[in-house]
Amino acid sequence: MFGVVFPNRSFPMDISTFVQIDTFHWVLDMNHFVGEAYDQIGEMCIFLLNNFTLPPDKALAVYVQSPGSAFAFCGAVTVSRPSAVLSLQWPEPGSAAQMQLTAGDSGPLSAKIGISVEDAASLPSLDVAAERKIERLAMRVGENLFNFMQSFCGVDGSKLVVPMDILDRWFKKFQERAKRDPGFLKSFAL
Repeated sequence: MFGVVFPNRSFPMDISTFVQIDTFHWVLDMNHFVGEAYDQIGEMCIFLLNNFTLPPDKALAVYVQSPGSAFAFCGAVTVSRPSAVLSLQWPEPGSAAQMQLTAGDSGPLSAKIGISVEDAASLPSLDVAAERKIERLAMRVGENLFNFMQSFCGVDGSKLVVPMDILDRWFKKFQERAKRDPGFLKSFAL
């Protein structure tokens, strides 16, 4: 049905490495794979195998779960996009109290990767990593603007006052720096 590879960490693994929960859900317990160092696994390649036919309106969704946290969506593959390298953004682990409550008699909690067959239309964007990069880029450009404006701010009572042409001045400086230094814009996308 599908296979996964953790770049620089594993050989290709097929579905038999995962525990099948039901017809449409599989889980890989990261304790068996890397122990408590799950958060050092930063990306995963998932691919559909040639002999498997996924309906065109379905997707194999990938989720990650840190101990005591909820599952977080990472991305998906479909028939039209049969493989993907996904960035694994591990959620913060739950609190110790939450972990004790959730664990019960089931033994120690561990990080997991979940795979699920779902309706493609119901999933968020299939390229979560790209969306996060865009979000980071926007935040860094906003910080650059804020820092520039802050250097020209004056205070009038409880209000910050900036010159009227501050956005034009910032944008001109931003464009000039980008022309002079090609690496400048790349530094925002890290």
